[in-house]
Amino acid sequence: MPIDEAAAFLPVRIAVLTISDSRTLADDRSGDTLVGRLSAAGHILADRAIVRDDVTTIVSRLHAWVDDPQIDCIITTGGTGVTGRDVTPEAIERIQDKPIPGFGELFRWLSYQTIGTSTIQSRACACVTRGTYIFALPGSTGAVKDGWDGILKDQLDSRHRPCNFVELMPRLMER
Repeated sequence: MPIDEAAAFLPVRIAVLTISDSRTLADDRSGDTLVGRLSAAGHILADRAIVRDDVTTIVSRLHAWVDDPQIDCIITTGGTGVTGRDVTPEAIERIQDKPIPGFGELFRWLSYQTIGTSTIQSRACACVTRGTYIFALPGSTGAVKDGWDGILKDQLDSRHRPCNFVELMPRLMER
């Protein structure tokens, strides 16, 4: 999609949340991949954390970041599968104001190009909560690359045409 080079780039302040019972900052390859890509694109890493696969813990962290005026967007990695411990979509459902169903649909379509029918196991999702975007990606580095390179890189670029999520930020709290 086209980038309007005449338009100003507006960096987005992004928090990265890895959801895992086993990863630490020392071995969080998916989180590292996401941080590297958002930084290379010119965005600001506002915060980063790892929490365990627990709805209450995830919801608590998301609420804190949604209420932080220094965070525009949250991207999570992990917990979007179908096992008993995968509860990221359930946590997001508890706090969302408006779901963005097209995000998960587009993610699975893009992922299908890479991993075929295995993409059906992903419950990638997105929403707006109190004026903050939340995007939930699966925990593999491949999924993070698909989600960032195929969707978020453009939609979080204020110069992307014909439209993008950044230009809507000032209007997310309209009533």
